Parts: sequence; structure tokens; C-alpha cells
Amino acid sequence: MKLVSGSKGLASVSDSLWWHDLTCRRWPGVGRFIRIFMSCPRRSQSAECQEDHNCSFARPLCLCDVPGGSETGRRKHARKTVAFIFMSSLLAIIVVVTARAQVSREAASSTAVQLPLSGRTFETGSVGTTQSVVNPGGTNSVNFINSSVNVQGPYFGSIPTGQATGLILPLSLEEAIRRGLEYNLGTFGFTQSIRQARGERYVVRSNLLPNFNANLREVVQQIDLRALGFPGGKIPGVPTIVGPFNYFDLRGTLTQTVADLTALRNYRAAGQNEKAAILLAKDAADQVVLAVGGSYLQVIAASAQVEAAQARVRTAQSVYDQAVSRHEAGVNARIDVTRTLVELQTEQQRLRGLQNDVAKLKLNIARIIGLRIEQEFALTDSLPYTPLQGITEEQALQRAYQNRADFQSAEAQVRAAEMAHKAASAERLPSLLIGADYGAIGLNPSNSHGTVTFVGMMRIPIFQGGRVRGDVLEADAALEQRKAELEDIRGRIDYDVRNAFLDLQTAFDQLGAAQSNVGLAHETLQFARDRFSAGVTDTVEVVQAEESVASADNDLISATYSYNLAKVSLARAVGQAEQGIRQFLPGR
Repeated sequence: MKLVSGSKGLASVSDSLWWHDLTCRRWPGVGRFIRIFMSCPRRSQSAECQEDHNCSFARPLCLCDVPGGSETGRRKHARKTVAFIFMSSLLAIIVVVTARAQVSREAASSTAVQLPLSGRTFETGSVGTTQSVVNPGGTNSVNFINSSVNVQGPYFGSIPTGQATGLILPLSLEEAIRRGLEYNLGTFGFTQSIRQARGERYVVRSNLLPNFNANLREVVQQIDLRALGFPGGKIPGVPTIVGPFNYFDLRGTLTQTVADLTALRNYRAAGQNEKAAILLAKDAADQVVLAVGGSYLQVIAASAQVEAAQARVRTAQSVYDQAVSRHEAGVNARIDVTRTLVELQTEQQRLRGLQNDVAKLKLNIARIIGLRIEQEFALTDSLPYTPLQGITEEQALQRAYQNRADFQSAEAQVRAAEMAHKAASAERLPSLLIGADYGAIGLNPSNSHGTVTFVGMMRIPIFQGGRVRGDVLEADAALEQRKAELEDIRGRIDYDVRNAFLDLQTAFDQLGAAQSNVGLAHETLQFARDRFSAGVTDTVEVVQAEESVASADNDLISATYSYNLAKVSLARAVGQAEQGIRQFLPGR
């Protein structure tokens, strides 16, 4: 140890002060703190002592405080040594406890991430088909199934893109489906739900990966020892108030979970939730295909009704002109002219109503696929009747259980709930964490020294007030709900497939009767006009024949639309609707 001359001789510092060097090198801020109240009282009288103080703050004791050969000096020196040992030990304990507390904050116990009770949180809209039995023509018309597609929620919205060109845009069914999958709000919303689920997985994964942080601190502090439980003032040389003192600390901290089953199972549950969100997005795409395909078929059916109505207007106009000519020739009564005029105006009113329906249905499909409302477009696919081939009801059911994304998503949600239940049960098990920090501490960056801390911690739950039991009960409730929803979707798949085949069979039978009635109705109308031209009958028979033609045309159009819509519903029911439409509607 270094010798310093005092005013009354030479003395050596006891070797028992080795811990002083260790303390000041390990924690320079502690050395600075000690030097404040343990400074030499006669440093101004000793050049040697002053030189020693200027060399390093790690030497707070000066031998000039120890009078050579004096009993009183030796007692003072002993008291000062005891006080120094006490203060160094106290500060070392504070530093160690602070380091452990810093790591302990990172070692909060893991808890199970509770899932929503239902796995259908994102299902805010729906697309479905409805059927009703109608008979608009009375005894002259067959009973037929009036099918329609109902689009609700975000599936009836989209993100309009592009600018209206002022030209008529040709629109095929394939192009309409492509635009719907890209711009419909139903698919867009589920795309965002995938991003949200992926973000949740990243957050949960962070509890398993190393966490590294850096801190830069400049601390000015004053300590009241009595507030910390130490009898300040009662021990000679130990003051009541220490400071103020300051220190600089630049430090990096690292924490790593070594073993934590709750955090691991939370991560696995988050992975299954992300998978379920991806599958729900695929199911949303199938629903968009059903919405676009059904809306496209509605426009085709309405346009066909407009064409049939235009043909009937031309026929009614011809009959009216004929009645006027015969009345002017004195062959027919005035009532025949009036009757044919009423029939002509009725057909014209029907035509205007049907044209309005077509315009509204076009607005609907524009809203679904993201076209500008002011953009004019024309459908290029007529989608005539073609019989369904290549699939039976049993085959459709097998394909549905393999391909339906909502069924696969429900299975993933059940697996996620099982993982969450296991995570809650694992809260009773111990967990292991390690932490470390390294940095430089001192009065300032140029006067600092490196320090390091490593902490290993095992957390053993003993009693937590029933929290674990509560978490397990919550997770169990969510698991049972998810299982029930899985069975519900299994039944829904069976219902959708069988319902589509029933609609196909009914529409097929209806088509046969409608096609026969159309031919008979047009043949009857031609006979009635010939009889009227020959003067054999009046216009009553002609008007009745015209109404029969209108009813037969509507029946045939509705039957064809219902049959094709049943095909689209079947494509959605078996899953992978976009590929199913290409298979079931080949003739475009």
C-alpha cells in the first residue's frame, strides 16, 4: 500500500483496507460518495496528502489523520476505519439490491393470454342465398323458386379505384370476381385481421427471445440513512445525511427466459390464432365470390327479362296497330282498340320497371367489386343453362370437409384454445430467467470504470390468491365454446351442400316445365293473332295469350337464374369457390 507522510511522522495504512480499493474500483460512484464525508481535515496543511487526493478519488483516507504514536489518534483512526467499513458495506448492499431489483422487474410472472369466448369475432357480415315459392302467372304459370343473393355488412362495400372513362367497360364474370377479391371490403378487412394476429404473435414471441436495452443515466442523489433503517448519528463517524453526490452510468441490460411453459404455450396459441385468421380470410374470399357471382347472375337475369319485355312491347304494339286498322275499316269494335292499348301500356310500364331494376343491380355489383359508380359497363357472359356434371352429393361433402376454410379455421381456433388452457395450467409450474448488465459508471465518461452483473432467477409459485384457478376457468370456457362452434360449422357444411343440391334439383325440374311452357305460350299467341286477323275472335284471346307468354318467359329466366345460382352456392359450399365456378359454369 502507498505510504503518505503526515505532520507527525510516517504511518502505513492497514492491509485490512483492501476492500476499499475493491469497492472504489468496482463502483466508482460509491468511492465518490464515501470521499465526500471521509475527506482529510488537514489536506491543506499537507502537500503529500493534497497530492494523494488529486491523484485519485479512490483514496478517501489520508494518513495525516493518524497522529504518530498518539493513543487518541489511534482511536480516531479506528473509529474512522469502522465507519468506513460500515458505509462501504452499506453501499455495496444497496448497489447489489438495486441490480437484483432491476432484473426482477424484467422477471414478472407469465400469465396465460385469454382468448375471446367466441371464435367468430371478425364475422361482421354475411353472404347467402334465399329462396321463395311464387306464382306470378296464376293458373297459367308454374310454381317456381325465386332465388336471390343477400349481401350484408362489409361484403356490400369496396374501395373504388380508377377513374370513369366515359366508355362502356366490358365486364366478364372472371374479371368481376378478380376485382371483388382485390377491392371488396370483406377480404380487405380480413387481410387486416391477419396483420393484427401476426402482430400479437410477435408480441407474445418477444417474451421468449432475448431482450436487450441500453440506459444512460446522470444521477444526483442525497440519502437519509435513517429513512433506510440505519441508526445514523449513533455510530461515530457515520453521518445522518449523505450527499449530495453524483455519478454517470451507461449500461446495457440483457434478459432471457430460459424455461417458461406459460410463455411458450402462449406463443403456440398465438400461432394458431394467426393461422385461423389466414383461413378466415380465405373463407371471406369464398363469400366474396358468392356475392359477385350471385350479383352477376342477377344482372344477367334482369337483362334477359328486359329483352323479353321489349319483345312483348313490340308484339303488343303490333296487335294494337292491327286493332286500330281493323276498327278504322269497320271490322272491329272500339273495345278491341282500347283493350290492346291497355295491354301495350302495361307492357311498357313493365319494361320501364325492369330497366330500372337492371340499373340498380349494376350499381350493386359496382359497389361490390370496386368500380366507380359513374362508370358504365356491360356484361360479356350470358351463362346459359348447362347441366351439372362430375360431382355427386357425397363427393361434394367430402370435398367440403377438406376444402372449407371456415371449418379449418374453427379447428385452428380449437387448437389455440387448447394451448391457452395449457398455458393457464402451466402458471403453477416454476419458471427460470437469467439477466445480465454491463456498463461504465463513474463521475463522468472520462472518469469511469466497467462493471458487470449476472443474475439467475427461478420463480416458484406457491400461493397467488386463486388467480391461476381463475385463468384456467376462463380458458376452459373459451375452449368449450370453440368446440361447440366447430361442431356448428360441421353441421352448417352439411346443410349448405344438401341445400345446394336440393335447389339444383328443383331448378332443374322447373327448367323442364318452363322450357315447354315457353314454346306452347308463343305458339298459342301466334294462333290467337291469326284468329284475330281472320276475324274469328276478338282481342281478348290475344291479350290472354300475351300474358301467358310474359309469364312463361319470366318462369324460364327465373329457372335458369336459380339453377346457375345453385351452382355458385354449391361452389361456395364445397370450398375454393373461385375454382368451383370455373368447373360448374364452363359455358360463359
